Amino acid sequence: MSIKIRTAAVTGPHKVEILELNTPDLRSGEVLVKVHAVALCTLEQRIFRGEIPMPLPCTGGHEVSGEVVALGDGVNTKKWSAGDRVAVRLLYNCGECHYCHSGHNNLCERAQKKPVRENLLVGPGGLCDYIIVNTSALFPISDELSYEEACLTEPLACCVHSIERANLQLGEDVVVIGGGIMGQYHIMLAKCRGCRVILSEVDPERCKLGKQLGADIVFNPLEHDPVTFIQSLTNGRGADAVFNTTPIPGVVPQAIAMTGKCGRMIQYSSMHPDSPTPVSPQMLHGSEIVLTGAISPDERNFYTANRLLSTGIINCKPLIAKKIPFEEAQKAFEAAIVPGTFRIIITD
Repeated sequence: MSIKIRTAAVTGPHKVEILELNTPDLRSGEVLVKVHAVALCTLEQRIFRGEIPMPLPCTGGHEVSGEVVALGDGVNTKKWSAGDRVAVRLLYNCGECHYCHSGHNNLCERAQKKPVRENLLVGPGGLCDYIIVNTSALFPISDELSYEEACLTEPLACCVHSIERANLQLGEDVVVIGGGIMGQYHIMLAKCRGCRVILSEVDPERCKLGKQLGADIVFNPLEHDPVTFIQSLTNGRGADAVFNTTPIPGVVPQAIAMTGKCGRMIQYSSMHPDSPTPVSPQMLHGSEIVLTGAISPDERNFYTANRLLSTGIINCKPLIAKKIPFEEAQKAFEAAIVPGTFRIIITD
């Protein structure tokens, strides 16, 4: 027996089509989820623009929420039932490599080699009207949380991981560079950790939103020298933690320079194309600055993000730009790649 589904697949540069597929029936431990909302991340946008080489057609979508509609054999019916509202973790980890076994499954050696189910397409796989997943990928959401909000669990989980990498302490000075969705999430999370948060952003509307979401100070780096400005706010010490959420190579040396002794600089955003930055070994030796990155969340980060949204501690409503129906997926992708746009969400 097979299950008929539809997918909004990228079939070429700047082209999306609705395709019909047949997937095998549920296996033991699996459930069928009716997808209600999928957010278009930069990954999907880059595939759409043709910047990331992928076999086409490709099914994107890894920021997903929906409703359980059918249970396979072996599913714990005391925990799961039809009608359950869930956020879904679709990022793949093999569970058997060094990083999975050592508690770092977000760095899984096979993270980019997700097995493709028979008759389905390559890619994260969430941009379908129905998806089949193991129950380990399900995270219940509160009745008060909309599906549109719930699909933003995954990007929040990425930022939770980033914040934890920085080991923020009460009263620390934190700089967030960039006021996009990830920067705004960093602002809210850093405030949860009891920090003074400084946002560096050129767009007035994003600066305004940053203030609304908790930033104590906002400034335009085109109007102030960023390094000098941060030093002036910290008695010349520099920030305790700096998060670069932008993909702008020229910002990286500034982020390092504004980090104070014993500070942590987190390179959150990916760089496409990459652009290496010279670093002074003597500076590292004399300052004990930690330079590191943050990529993808593990299950614990996802669980934390789920709780933050479901309890209302984090409000992601201001980060939703527009909701567009599944049948208009082409329009959704075109809207998502417009510079400065927050999350575009495809709904059922």
